[in-house]
Amino acid sequence: MSQDNMIKMQCTETGEIRRTHKNKKTLKGRLELKMFSKKAGKHTLHRETK
Repeated sequence: MSQDNMIKMQCTETGEIRRTHKNKKTLKGRLELKMFSKKAGKHTLHRETK
């Protein structure tokens, strides 16, 4: 995968930062996903950051 498609996702509860891929042609706005947080030990909301 190209490094151009890499984005940072930050956990709203713990502040943990993870990297994932995004198709920028189809998704124009900021991405919000529920992902598993290792620090919290549960699924939490992760938001796209700069």
